[in-house]
Amino acid sequence: MDVLISEVGPRDGLQSIDRIMPTAAKKIWIDMAWAAGLTEVEVGSFVPAKLLPQLADTAEVVAYSARIPGLTVAALVPNARGATDAIAAGAHKITLPLSCSESHSLANLRRTHAQVIEDARLIAAAIRDLPEGRRPHFEGSLSTAFGCTIEGVVPQAKVVELAEALMAAGCDEVGLADTTGYADPASVKSMIAAIWSAVGGDALTGIHVHNTRGLGLANVLAAFDAGLTTFDSSLGGLGGCPFAPGASGNIVTEDLVFMFEAMGVRTGVDLDKLIAVREFVQKTLGDEPLYGFTPLAGLPLGFVSTTQNTDIKQGAWA
Repeated sequence: MDVLISEVGPRDGLQSIDRIMPTAAKKIWIDMAWAAGLTEVEVGSFVPAKLLPQLADTAEVVAYSARIPGLTVAALVPNARGATDAIAAGAHKITLPLSCSESHSLANLRRTHAQVIEDARLIAAAIRDLPEGRRPHFEGSLSTAFGCTIEGVVPQAKVVELAEALMAAGCDEVGLADTTGYADPASVKSMIAAIWSAVGGDALTGIHVHNTRGLGLANVLAAFDAGLTTFDSSLGGLGGCPFAPGASGNIVTEDLVFMFEAMGVRTGVDLDKLIAVREFVQKTLGDEPLYGFTPLAGLPLGFVSTTQNTDIKQGAWA
């Protein structure tokens, strides 16, 4: 595998639609995603059920998914209390979002920057107290890193300052998130270089972009060219941010996988099986719209993915 595709549909996708997917269906989705070759799935968020009833079953879904061999089970947490619940459920990776726009942080988490950084310290300390084999990976997500629908453009210096603060608080890494679709390929490359200069290349390996203005895959390619190797996406392009009006539109997992495989970059994902996952999710969600070009156009005649071609050469395919 050359890049890691982190599927966020069961969390970021489902939190943004009104329909509530049954827990049993979520488990089937995650099973199918794993069978298709996705090795990291963000399965939910530990937020109060009254705020996001779509994710009220996150603890059960995390506990179920954590039993799947080789699957990294990720969960988003809004604060230290949520992190405690995520650890208890068995999450392998915990993401704490820190909106670089403080106005967005107050709307999203009702927390100032200082409060979120303090939560990061508390979470890091709690993780350190765990036995070594039970410590989840702890990521601080730099949300609204490129701009905010409330404040507008966020200064790069502020993003770098917050990246340094998260790492100093004890995060294992930071992640870039274009929550509102403000990024462009040039700003993506510039932001990565600035953060790497401040905290080192090992502290930033992934990015989460939205396709709000049609630049999602272009921004991913820019991040890949710059050296990032982990990319968030959502099956069918489900989801966005309920606290960033007009910024919906995660990049489509099916299109992202096709782009990389067509480029000769191995994702480890079987496209035919991935499209079967899409068909299951569509059937489960009924008339909820799904997006993406690859599933509608189909794979090109004679197309053999890089992952499949590699497996054939290694004798893994009949």
